[in-house]
Order: sequence, then structure tokens, then C-alpha cells
Amino acid sequence: MMTAAGYELAVLFFAYSFLAWLAETTIATLKEKDFRNRGFASGPFCFVYGVTGVTITVFFQELRHDALFLFAGSAAVATAAEWFTGKILERMKQKKWWDYSKKRWNFDGYICAQYSLLWGLLGFLAVRFGNGLILGAYRLLPGILGRTAVWVLGVVGFLDVFGSLLSMYHMEQRLPSLFRWNRRLQGWTYRLAQTVSGHIEVRIGRSYPAILQEKAAEAPAERCDLTELFWLFVIGAFLGDLVETVFCRMTTGQWMSRSSLVWGPFSVVWGLAIALVTALLYKDREKEDHHIFWVGVFLGGAYEYICSVFTELVFGKVFWDYSALPFNLGGRINLLYCFFWGIAGVVWIKGLYPKAARLIAFVRERTGRALTMLLAVFMAANLCVSALALVRYDTRGAGKPAQEGWEQVMDERFGDARMERIYPSAKVQ
Repeated sequence: MMTAAGYELAVLFFAYSFLAWLAETTIATLKEKDFRNRGFASGPFCFVYGVTGVTITVFFQELRHDALFLFAGSAAVATAAEWFTGKILERMKQKKWWDYSKKRWNFDGYICAQYSLLWGLLGFLAVRFGNGLILGAYRLLPGILGRTAVWVLGVVGFLDVFGSLLSMYHMEQRLPSLFRWNRRLQGWTYRLAQTVSGHIEVRIGRSYPAILQEKAAEAPAERCDLTELFWLFVIGAFLGDLVETVFCRMTTGQWMSRSSLVWGPFSVVWGLAIALVTALLYKDREKEDHHIFWVGVFLGGAYEYICSVFTELVFGKVFWDYSALPFNLGGRINLLYCFFWGIAGVVWIKGLYPKAARLIAFVRERTGRALTMLLAVFMAANLCVSALALVRYDTRGAGKPAQEGWEQVMDERFGDARMERIYPSAKVQ
């Protein structure tokens, strides 16, 4: 069952999704003198804003009373979300859904300085004031009514996005009843927006004119499939652990484990980073080095900060601390290592990824699905056991005795001595 905190985060998610839809639709309508539904889904929601609002709330709550860093962090995360969303949508349909190329200080056509500053201000206002107002209103509702509303919104939102994806890929015939419901929801959205404009236009094509400006004939889309991304995750996790281990040896004079998992030399942070940056940038490898470098600096820093907060919230441990280094933010990231992320992005996309792709293709051709399935099962088990071991490591450190069977197994197999060898840098926060 969802916890009280989970319900409140869901309320913030839907509230910010709706408010963003209302704001974007209103602004676009006033600008174009005609109705513009700015949401990807059929309903009155821009879900990317909801995800961003919840992310900022969870990960930047500790910066609530630090106006400058809260503003900067909100701007960074929201800008990263906008860039990720644009890239993912482009990969899905090979089209640009919006284009800031004509704006000054834009990057890649998906983000620009003006909107980044606006996102920073909105994130600051949301954490400082918005969350309190929204949750205050939610708490006025009777408990059962509020929880029911959250579940209803969740089901509607899921069906809405699923139906919109079917429509995007022209697969309406697979689930015609869902598509008809999706159409009705779109009609309700239009009627809701008639206070903004009495004219209804085609939703996606009119919302994002750049989508109509595609070439008459395009080359077949180059794709990076899920199996290749999984192999890149494994390769990246292994190489990341190796690089960090050697780096620690060179800087501290001692060998120490840098693994994220209890079995094998794998750094999950690096593995996810490699898979993610490849999915988003593999088609950009012909662009200038400085383009990829600054993407790596910016997104790598935001990614590392979020990973730091996530592991601390979930496992109760701090796995790295840069407080002693200059230009750090909360000890979670620092400017020097952000530059390392940028260099790593260039080295990977320009030099290592093409070789890794050829190696993966060779292995898949020789082994078919067998080796991939075996490795996937091993990594899934490794991730699950590592998570349980870390949770028990935290509760054991807090003095809680083992009560459940899995806790006893973790105490037996992964005692403090072994966990300290695997995670020598982890400390209780």
C-alpha cells in the first residue's frame, strides 16, 4: 500500500502536471490567437513537469533554506528533464517536438538560457511555497476521498499515456476501446480549455510546429535497442569500477573496492550513466567535441547529485563525499568531477562506443539470446541481493536485531566486515 508520503508526492505530481498544462496552453493560445493543447497526453496534463516537480521536491528539500543553490539546482534538474524529454521523443518518432534554435544561448535546440532561468525560479517557488499550499489543500480533504482521488488520477493518467503512445505509433487497432476512451478524454480536455480559446485544433501537430517540418524522405532510423543498452550498462559498470579503483590507487596510494554490488566489480552509477548517455547521444557522435563535453558536464553533475541523494534516502549511507574539494555542492558533486563527466562523455561517444557496439554485435551473433539472458538473470539477482544487504547493513548499524528470515540471511552472508570491504567509503549520515 502507498504510504502517506507517497500519496502526497502523487498529489504534487498531478498538481504540477495540471498547472503546467494550464500555463503552457494559456501562453501558447494567447501567442497564437488560437487553442493550443501543450500536453503530450490527451488529458489536461504535462507529466514531465510533474516528474520534475517531484524530483526537485525530493532531492532538493535539503536546500530549501539556501536560495541560491535551490535556484541553481532547480534550473539544472528542470533543464536536464527538458533536454532528456526532447531527446527521448525525438528517438521515438525521429522528429523534434519543439525547437529553440532561433533563441539566443540555446543548446541543441531543446534547451536555452532563458527557460533554464525560468525553471530555476519556478522550482524555487515550488519548494519554498507551492508544495505547502498544494499539500495544505489536499490535507483539508477527508482521508478516504483524497486517497481515492489519487488512485483515480493514477489510473486515468496511465491509460492516457498508454493510449497516446498507441496513437503515436498508429497501433489503435490493437486496443480500440482504449483508443476510443482516449479520444473522449481528449474531447473533455478541449472542452475544459474552451475558457482559453473556443477553437480546437489538432493537438500534437499544432502544438509543436517543428514536428511538421520534417524532410519528405528520411534515411532509415538508426536505433540502439534495449539489449544493446543492457550490454552497455554491464560494460560501463565494469569499466567505471576499474577506472575508479585505479584512480583511488593513484590518489590515495591504496587499493579499495569501488563496486556498487556485492558480487563482482560493477559500479551501477557508471553503468546507468553509460547506457543513458549512449541512448541520448549515440546519433550525435559526429558533432563537435565541445558539444558532447558540455552535455556531459551538465547532465553528469545533475545525475551524480540525484544518485547521491537517492542512495542516502534509500540506504541511509553516503557513498562519496566531496566536501574537502573546492567548488562542491553539499559534498555531492564538485566542478572538477563534473569536468571528468564531460571528458568521459567525449571519450565514450567518440572513441569507445563504436568499438563496444561492434563487440556487442559480435557476442550477440555468436551466442544469440542465451548469454544475454544468463547475464540479465545474474545482474538482476546481484542488484536485489545488494539492495537487501545494504538495507540490512543500515538497520543493523542502527541497532535493530534481525527478525525476518531475509535479515538473518543477510547477517550471516553479508556481515559488517564484508560490507566494509565492499563499501569502504560508505558512512552513516
